[in-house]
Amino acid sequence: MSESAWQTTNHFLTEGFSALGLDQRYRALLTTPMRELRVEIPVMRDNGSVDIFVGFRVQHDNARGPCKGGLRFHPEVDIEEVRSLASLMTWKTALIGVPFGGAKGGIQVDPKMLSRAELERMTRRFVDLIGDFIGPDVDIPAPDLNTNDQVMGWIFDQYSRRYGFNPAVVTGKPVALHGSKGRAAATGRGCMLAVRDVLAASGRDLTGTRFVIQGFGNVGSWLARELHVSGARVIAVSDVHGGVFSSDGLDIPALSAYVQEHGSVQGFHGTQAISNEALMRLECDVLVPAALGHVIDKKTASEIQARFVLEAANGPCTIEGDAVLRQRSIVCIPDIWANAGGVTVSYFEWTQNRQAISWDETEINSRLEAHMHTAFEAITETAQFRKLSLRTAAFVVAIERVKQATDLRGYG
Repeated sequence: MSESAWQTTNHFLTEGFSALGLDQRYRALLTTPMRELRVEIPVMRDNGSVDIFVGFRVQHDNARGPCKGGLRFHPEVDIEEVRSLASLMTWKTALIGVPFGGAKGGIQVDPKMLSRAELERMTRRFVDLIGDFIGPDVDIPAPDLNTNDQVMGWIFDQYSRRYGFNPAVVTGKPVALHGSKGRAAATGRGCMLAVRDVLAASGRDLTGTRFVIQGFGNVGSWLARELHVSGARVIAVSDVHGGVFSSDGLDIPALSAYVQEHGSVQGFHGTQAISNEALMRLECDVLVPAALGHVIDKKTASEIQARFVLEAANGPCTIEGDAVLRQRSIVCIPDIWANAGGVTVSYFEWTQNRQAISWDETEINSRLEAHMHTAFEAITETAQFRKLSLRTAAFVVAIERVKQATDLRGYG
């Protein structure tokens, strides 16, 4: 039986606990979610029938501040996946230095099977069911897999109808509806900043570095654009339908326009078709899993031909996959740092909403870069001092910060 996402997260967390020598009391306290919600969401379909969808919200830890995390729509969402992602948010927010705890939500639905009106009704009903448990000082949702700024706009509006106008209840909103400039690109940009720092520490830079990106959704596509502008060479990308490859490098602006028109990277002119499986085995400098979790298992890890793995997705490595990467001395840039750009700019959006101000994109990007680099320095200092992998070092830094807040608040 394959491991669950929850088991994987707790394995990596336990490595951090062991490095710190934490006793069982803290291990239990820092692992167990604070609150779990499951709701049944009745939705009237456009044809007059009613379907019931299952929704989850897990609030993992609030020692450092309100819970924070995305909301995803996917048919395979389950409680263990949401628990795992909520836990990762606790450590991600602590590591990146924003005053939040961790949460995550999901609805078991294939959004492609619902009309826009049906998606709106489902989203609004979900807010009605969990509204007493979210809020700017309690739990602040954000976009995730298959959700976007429009969905966040519906959440903001539905919450405001019942609890009063408060745009800080959710982040990732449209800029025209109290969202933040730079939020859409933030996760991809943060990934670029992370790999740039890691490459620089090994005496390299982005110029000419070959990247392969599995996943060309919001994160993967923005990362590709940021890499292209920085002089890197993206030689292959893929989506759920398959991938495209060019040893000379892809024209990312043209590819992005092609995807906007055709809905997939497949068939992009001047490229060779490639499967998602074959894409993971391409020779490159940096492999980027930017789609779903657990795509790098023991077998895949043994076949990777890259010097670095950049975890743009949440939890892309299994326990055995991560072990193989370490055995092969492939540097893995961990998700709780690499993809923290999204929650960092979400914090900026929340801050702007609370103060009724607006920052320009230059300031947003500058602040994001500072947070990413400060986290990098903390990770590398810990990794070198304790002789740990970047992943374990990242968890150690995060655990120490959450434990300190837990002790100071008297939770222990």
